[in-house]
Amino acid sequence: MRTKHGMLNSRKVTIILQNCSLSGQRQDSSIRALVLEQLKMACKARKTQGVVREFLSISDCDSIHHHQSINHEHQQSLPPAFSPLASPSLFSLSPHFLSLSLPRFTSTRTRGRLRTLPSCAGGTTTRAAMSSSRFLHLVPINAAAAEGDTGVGSNGSVSSTAEDEENSALGSGYRLPPPEIKDIVDAPPLPALSFSPQRDKILFLKRRALPPLEELAKPEEKLAGIRIDGKCNTRSRMSFYTSIGIHQLMPDGTLGPEKEVHGFPDGAKINFVSWSLNGQHLSFSIRVDEEENSSSKLRIWVADVETGKARPLFQSPDIHLNAVFDNFVWVDDSTLLVCTIPLSRGDPPKKPLVPSGPKVQSNEQKNVVQVRTFQDLLKDEYDADLFDYYATTQLVLASLDGTMKEIGPPAVYTSMDPSPDQKYLLISSIHRPYSFIVPCGRFPKKVDLWTSEGKFVRELCDLPLAEDIPIAFNSVRKGMRSINWRADKPSTLYWVETQDEGDAKVEVSPRDIVYMQPAEPLDGEQQAILHKLDLRYGGISWCDDSLALVYESWYKTRRTRTWVISPGSEDASPRILFDRSSEDVYSDPGSPMLRRTTAGTYVIAKIKKENDEGTYILLNGSGATPEGNIPFLDLFDINTGSKERIWESDKEKYYETVVALMSDQSEGDLYLNQLKILTSKESKTENTQYFIQSWLDKKACQITNFPHPYPQLASLQKEMIRYERKDGVQLTATLYLPPGYDPSKDGPLPCLVWSYPGEFKSKDAAGQVRGSPNEFAGIGPTSALLWLARRFAILSGPTIPIIGEGNEEANDR
Repeated sequence: MRTKHGMLNSRKVTIILQNCSLSGQRQDSSIRALVLEQLKMACKARKTQGVVREFLSISDCDSIHHHQSINHEHQQSLPPAFSPLASPSLFSLSPHFLSLSLPRFTSTRTRGRLRTLPSCAGGTTTRAAMSSSRFLHLVPINAAAAEGDTGVGSNGSVSSTAEDEENSALGSGYRLPPPEIKDIVDAPPLPALSFSPQRDKILFLKRRALPPLEELAKPEEKLAGIRIDGKCNTRSRMSFYTSIGIHQLMPDGTLGPEKEVHGFPDGAKINFVSWSLNGQHLSFSIRVDEEENSSSKLRIWVADVETGKARPLFQSPDIHLNAVFDNFVWVDDSTLLVCTIPLSRGDPPKKPLVPSGPKVQSNEQKNVVQVRTFQDLLKDEYDADLFDYYATTQLVLASLDGTMKEIGPPAVYTSMDPSPDQKYLLISSIHRPYSFIVPCGRFPKKVDLWTSEGKFVRELCDLPLAEDIPIAFNSVRKGMRSINWRADKPSTLYWVETQDEGDAKVEVSPRDIVYMQPAEPLDGEQQAILHKLDLRYGGISWCDDSLALVYESWYKTRRTRTWVISPGSEDASPRILFDRSSEDVYSDPGSPMLRRTTAGTYVIAKIKKENDEGTYILLNGSGATPEGNIPFLDLFDINTGSKERIWESDKEKYYETVVALMSDQSEGDLYLNQLKILTSKESKTENTQYFIQSWLDKKACQITNFPHPYPQLASLQKEMIRYERKDGVQLTATLYLPPGYDPSKDGPLPCLVWSYPGEFKSKDAAGQVRGSPNEFAGIGPTSALLWLARRFAILSGPTIPIIGEGNEEANDR
């Protein structure tokens, strides 16, 4: 493959294709042919000499799994089995991956597993050698990276022969990757940032790169579609922070010295960090390893922001957090509502030696309904009892002065949401009868309204078990759903109800209706119809009684619409603001920027201009263009539809984005000349940094100075390449080359291709460019880009669109 950097050796190509939402009807041969076709076109576009000479057949892809699409280069990662952490060798995973390689090995199927056979002298791979690896189901194809039998290729890349022999001698224990990989993986990641409600302080939440092995090895209970860590009574394999630093944001935009939150035990694992409404306190959970292979349950701690001193919220050491579903929330400036483990709970139920009876499932009195395949479901009554044991919560109101009060009976509470005026609590829970064919999200659900003191007000709904939701896209549960508080009102509820019985195949108008009602309606006061939708409801952005944006969409046509409504006026007619295809990223107008209210909610930020009575909002967009993403910020007149671009990312070297408003800490109108926004800035080789942009003095002040996480790859080379498929679809890919690569001196490189197919409804949308050539090449611990440290070239994200036009879906072809 010839690029502006030189020639890549097309005989040294390994392609990893993660099977995504391709149906089981599509055979692996079709996928292999698709990948080969894509590669040939990319090679042709770059005037590559030579072709890929052999395709290693892995296994039939009968069990194709659905994986979440990876959209950003810095998030691209290989599954752990393929990670360079496993070995300096290159591996191919069966059955979820396809591999293209040199004719060093051929392959054959043996009882559903892949066995490699030598295709030339000196290429034998024995079963004993394979069993020495801790990845017994992987096939080493590292020898394919070298044309000859020498230890070093012409490009300076190191073959893994010597290291393989050394690792094989170590037996089946854990092995460390080569130093150039280990140094990158062990580099501490950038901290997460959290701004105070008043925008005057910033938290630096620090973390480690990878969880310890004992964290991954802990047993977990797989119940009702979720996985629970029984030792901690939370979700299993939960990531955590290691420390919290507080920085004052100075008037000139710089950061003050770091103040470390202290007082909790060394080695504590921190989760669920949140600010109090007034920004004076932090709340978070702590868990500490008590002994080997055993972790303590979570406890709630609070910290004074001014001093950084932390202390337990509860004086009793026997009160622990139950974080299987929700965890805790600030009700007011000094009170938290906490999900706790009931003090009366004993030991977990023991599995009976003899089942209580046979497992019987019958549909004799019901219609036959297709159900999707879910994992980790309840299997029997013992599982149901175990689910109740871990998920049952006692809600507790706890004040910073040490007082506490239990409210409500113990139940499986799934969410709790205080009203903006702090007078009510919206409490959701699930209850029996449970199901053995659907996860807990479809169990019977009850939503109640309580006062903030825990007194029952009224029941909003009690939805039955939902085993009959059709599998068609856009099908939903019957009854009330998406019950929430209006962000711009003290205590007004809104929700949506389907009019098609939840079945997307039923043609009806309207399809969804949005309702609204006060928390405690007056006698005879009925729910008000806020808006009717012909597509499926997708949410609301609130502003005030004169403005709200309602979203709807339909997957089959990829249509999405945005409505402008006036919630406080019955005379104002709703009107369509945007009507477009969700796949057409070039036409994306952006999303409205939100401002924080004193109640802690977020509403659309209205912007005022001097001597102008217009109603303006800010639209923050990714700015997709044929040259790549160029993020923008538009001042948009909601009445006329006119817009003015007031900010745009650099196009030549940097990639910048708008992160948040920073001038929303006070009530009242926001004027354009007083606007402050938080932006991020990065380049191909420069790490992400954050800036505060001020419109008054047109000044950008840098507030972070994070070091490069892996300076050894700081000078890597990155290029976006474009090519055309034979049906005319324009395709793109990103090429990464290792630092210091000189084609005239180093010669051809081995190349790893990492790709993910995507579904589209049109060729035009499939050919649109997504992403930016100026984004920083973030490398995670399982990223394909780790191979740059091993002197590989990486062809990242070559687009493989599967197009289903009209009434045809991509998987129907």
